Amino acid sequence: MERILWIVGLAAFWALAIYLMYVGWRGRARRQADRIGQLPSVPAHLGAQTIAPATGLYVGSTLAPSWQDRIAVGDLGFRATGEISRYHSGILLERDGASAIWIPQDAIRAVRTERGLAGKVMSKDGLLVIRWALPSGTEIDTGFRSDDKSVYPVWINSGESGGTTDSEDSANAASSGEVEQNGENA
Repeated sequence: MERILWIVGLAAFWALAIYLMYVGWRGRARRQADRIGQLPSVPAHLGAQTIAPATGLYVGSTLAPSWQDRIAVGDLGFRATGEISRYHSGILLERDGASAIWIPQDAIRAVRTERGLAGKVMSKDGLLVIRWALPSGTEIDTGFRSDDKSVYPVWINSGESGGTTDSEDSANAASSGEVEQNGENA
């Protein structure tokens, strides 16, 4: 009889712990809702594709600059396999079983690699992280672990990726004899 009471007690403790985690997640989502606001919707016309799609794992999004402050609003906090691709007008992250994330070009602040994000820790430069500003003004980091890590330099070194500043892009274009007008080479 004593053994049965121990088993019932442990099961009740386990159920209580799961319930409290759920309540905590919902509370986090409520606290973050105003800072996150509405996400940008995917436009009907994306423009020219500038970086080919890469498959991998959407790791999550966090409030910048904290790599562990996971966003719980909507489905941004849930990991999902997916595909990331770059267009002239922004970055599209299509996730399996979750809504697509559209990052407009003018919202991108930086594209870099990191060791970890949202509780996922990898080897050095294991994650592609995009820092971008939401329409609410809040900056977030969105992480993606590609199946093929060799695509990371293309994302980081691309002049449109946010990996360089506007002044660096202008200097690079001027030194190579190219002049850029409205995002297109003249």
